[in-house]
Amino acid sequence: MKNVVILGASGYTGAELVRLLAGHSGIKIKALSADRKAGLEYGAVFPHLRHLPLPSLCKIEEIDFTGVDLVFCALPHATSQRVIKALPAHVKIVDLSADFRLRDPEAYAQWYGGPHAALELQKTAVYGLTEFYRDEIRHARLVAGTGCNAATGLLPILPLLEAKLIDPDEIIIDLVTGVSGAGRGAKEAMLHSEVSEGTQAYAIASHRHLGEFDQEFSKMAGRPVKVSFTPHLLPQNRGILATIYLRGEAKALHAALVARYRDEPFVYVLPFGEAPSTRHVRGSNYCQIGVAADRKPGRAIVFSALDNLTKGSSGQALQNANLMLGMEESEGLNMAPLFP
Repeated sequence: MKNVVILGASGYTGAELVRLLAGHSGIKIKALSADRKAGLEYGAVFPHLRHLPLPSLCKIEEIDFTGVDLVFCALPHATSQRVIKALPAHVKIVDLSADFRLRDPEAYAQWYGGPHAALELQKTAVYGLTEFYRDEIRHARLVAGTGCNAATGLLPILPLLEAKLIDPDEIIIDLVTGVSGAGRGAKEAMLHSEVSEGTQAYAIASHRHLGEFDQEFSKMAGRPVKVSFTPHLLPQNRGILATIYLRGEAKALHAALVARYRDEPFVYVLPFGEAPSTRHVRGSNYCQIGVAADRKPGRAIVFSALDNLTKGSSGQALQNANLMLGMEESEGLNMAPLFP
């Protein structure tokens, strides 16, 4: 058995990690931290997990990291880098925050409003998009989980850039996302009466996940790529659906995606012309991708759907942790989506 610790276990991604690890045969949770809820039983914070034999919540400074193999860090950005910097050298780390996603310190300062506090670690962090960094993740000490919106766009587009089947200067990503992506903290804009019965665009032309798109698309294309990306808040708890407009031959794009993901355990390409739904990936580690022809010749519409808390965050984190710990990549992640 491998021992793990979850820092920031009182948030949505922390609870999702606990849920997933409950079905894992090779990992034991040694400690769960939560600053403001320290001292509480975990079931008191998340009653749906009351049946699990879990340690009570504690403060980070109370944790003994002796014998700990890996730490999941589900803390807010800026906090995460300071905490990770102080962790013992023997532990492996999967960071679910934004702190180590961007390789360029200047890009981090641009998108997150201040200098990075752990530059040496930032240089060594591996980007956690499992399907494209699998070998590096296996040997990494620190893996930076992707943004959930970023993963939804990267998974369908990266193979098409790699195969040079699309125009890198004509990528438009229109995305809708559930409210859990905003975290569990109390926010007036996330109240039920503020969110329900409507939808709206937010962070227009300024969303922080644009930094990840710029980084990964430019790396794959071998030149600078800047996409148009607009997220919209959807009045549901979980799920992201991206509708992506591209210049390229639709059937060729579909064939390339089928070939690229044929042997991947968690990315499924639908038959040509079909579009995915967030309800068909809810609560799972799967991403579903669809491709359809636009009515304009030479243009295609690509769809991508995943659960922001699972494949977009905690499921991806566990997928990477399995690789880092030398375990079967899909261990603890084979649950079917919840339906209805």
